[in-house]
Amino acid sequence: MSIRVVQWGVGNVGKEALEAVVRNPSTELVGAWRHSSNNAGLDIGETLGLGGIGVSATSSIDDIVALDADCVLYMPRLSSVDEICQMLASGKNVVATPFAFYAESWPAAERERVLEACNRGNSTLYGTGINPGFAGMVQPVALSGMSKRIDKVTIFERANWSYYNNASITFDCMHFGHSEEEALLENNEFARFNSGIFSEQVYMLAAAWNLTLDELRVVQELVTTDHEFSIMTGTVPVGTVSGQRYRWQGIVSGKVLIEIDALWNIGEDYPPHWPTPEDGWTVRIDGSPTVQSHMVCCASLDPESDASLEDHVHATEVATAMMAVNSITAVCAAPPGITSAYELTMARPEAAFSCQQ
Repeated sequence: MSIRVVQWGVGNVGKEALEAVVRNPSTELVGAWRHSSNNAGLDIGETLGLGGIGVSATSSIDDIVALDADCVLYMPRLSSVDEICQMLASGKNVVATPFAFYAESWPAAERERVLEACNRGNSTLYGTGINPGFAGMVQPVALSGMSKRIDKVTIFERANWSYYNNASITFDCMHFGHSEEEALLENNEFARFNSGIFSEQVYMLAAAWNLTLDELRVVQELVTTDHEFSIMTGTVPVGTVSGQRYRWQGIVSGKVLIEIDALWNIGEDYPPHWPTPEDGWTVRIDGSPTVQSHMVCCASLDPESDASLEDHVHATEVATAMMAVNSITAVCAAPPGITSAYELTMARPEAAFSCQQ
């Protein structure tokens, strides 16, 4: 019997997830939520250019709650505990990409509210993705299986946002091309939300290794450009933010033992004083033994491939979506409550080979 799935959010990642659910023989799409009410009642596949799939779009959470569904793939730009609780309480498991990476780090009242909804609906909440997600949670824990002693764990993410084809995310949310003042954590709601989920990732890693943190420190560094330039989604004025570095540090006895170091820029100028890991994600575990692993997610590694930069960026959206889609079976089988990456069975596809499709 197919697992009945609702897709919540149909942006770049959500669209990929929806298409995967439709194509997967073990899942059935039974509902789809999108922010705009303009396409309410229309076939969600038609509105996304995927062809008719027989499922109408809605912008009403009441419509989603009323559906007979096993799981919701929750992929909005910003998450809402109210929405999450309504879906969990209605008996739907929730797999989220921007939320719920480690609930033990939440305020107690918020965590208890979600747990109560899970108990009422006999449902499970799980947060995943690529980073936060696989690169920053699954990969470090897997690599640590080789460790006799760990001195420090560092996770680098290096990315040039110039190639991300979404002006709203790059400029309006991330605040590239804005003044330093506007981009500061205290002045940017999206940056605070983003910082919160990376902080959760540090707490989850500490829990996976039975490490009690004394402090979690967030360090933000903004770099401005000395000249105007253009990227695919807009113009970056002189004097505005062109580089953002965030470090989320788990500290014990004054020492940084776990660090996520995000190195994000736009344009061709990379800040010369920043570390220079390869593009993508690098996990380094210093200790005995010292282990380092680099991961890149792209459209193809074939030197004769004609894949464009946009194709390579799109590949990360596919990866984020599939970490959620490929977790559906395990989440639906998990006991009620909030689970995390080191507790759940590793995400794996059930019919991903070309010969199976």
